Amino acid sequence: MISEKMKPLVSNNSAIRVMFEEGKRLAGIYGAENVFDFSIGNPNVPAPEAVNRAIREILEEEPSTFVHGYMSNAGYEDVREAVAQSINRKFHTSLEGRNIIMTAGAADGLNAILKCLLNPGDEVIVFAPYFLEYGNYTANYDGKLVVIPPNPPDFQPDLQCLKEKITDRTKAVIINTPHNPTGVIYSEETIRSLAKVLEDKQKEIGHPIVLISDEPYRELAYDGADVPYITGYYDNTVVCYSFSKSLSLAGERIGYLVIPDAVEDSGELLQAAVIANRVLGYVNAPSLMQRVILRCVDEEADVAYYERNRNLLYTGLIACGFSCIRPQGAFYLFLKSPEPDEKKFCEAAKKYNILMVPGSSFACPGYVRISYCVSYEKIERALPAFKKLAAEYGLLQAE
Repeated sequence: MISEKMKPLVSNNSAIRVMFEEGKRLAGIYGAENVFDFSIGNPNVPAPEAVNRAIREILEEEPSTFVHGYMSNAGYEDVREAVAQSINRKFHTSLEGRNIIMTAGAADGLNAILKCLLNPGDEVIVFAPYFLEYGNYTANYDGKLVVIPPNPPDFQPDLQCLKEKITDRTKAVIINTPHNPTGVIYSEETIRSLAKVLEDKQKEIGHPIVLISDEPYRELAYDGADVPYITGYYDNTVVCYSFSKSLSLAGERIGYLVIPDAVEDSGELLQAAVIANRVLGYVNAPSLMQRVILRCVDEEADVAYYERNRNLLYTGLIACGFSCIRPQGAFYLFLKSPEPDEKKFCEAAKKYNILMVPGSSFACPGYVRISYCVSYEKIERALPAFKKLAAEYGLLQAE
């Protein structure tokens, strides 16, 4: 019944989702308080009260037919203008509403822009470890994903390898900072060097290379870290943003695309992206949530909550003898597996009701991802289980 293109997707279902479902199963057996599910990046911080208040006020104050009706495929004009001005205030850009397309989260934005750019066989470059859906999104349009190998221990992108991988079929490079799954923030030096590579290479191959910046974790940065806004470093940059993490609205599917005037043929690309948003079946971003963003565009996540979780988990795991890079942002910790096959390590962890995602799910075997957007108390309860796991691998003595 199903197509040949779907069969491998069905047989290789997301390990993240599989672990998430396993967590629900184990919770039914042992009780939710005794299962330490660090699998999925589902925000645990409640949405700001301003969001709840905005929903109530919108439903009371704005006409129902307007709030729940169709609008331009690009989104409400006043919402797009509010988003543009918010970005301008934060990053000293000069965007206008017409540079913004409201989307059903970053996934919609990524699919829309890839549909605009790719002919069959065109290449999209990503840096491992990476969010594996990038490969599926590229395959949707018969593109080819080109993977730059991981660059531990700091996981900054390997730009020498990038130079070697770019061909005349390269249409786009996707970056994600703060980064899923490592928590790394790409430094300004890295961004400047990346921009230089792309500028030189697009001249060499004779057509633009679009840098797609996937930014669902932009606000989640710790220790005063700065997250460079990519449009200021490279003209052919498109930004895909989601409010899923910053406002804890993962299930609401609301975000936007930024296509600045500096992008080559920006007017044509903007028009194409609006049409792509429609023909992909999104039609438009959810209308009620667009109205909410108009009122809440400058609201912020409780970064201190996640930072506190990071500090407790990182310190606890290092004390257990595990090895990992200290996350600078997002809400993931990328732990080096104490054995080469990290899937076996994940299976061993399940004996202690610890659920983690194998690094091979991000094209980086030998590591596991731990998502710490959970309650602080869950991390506290989990640390004794991590100690038992560490003792099993001889990292410390069992208590």
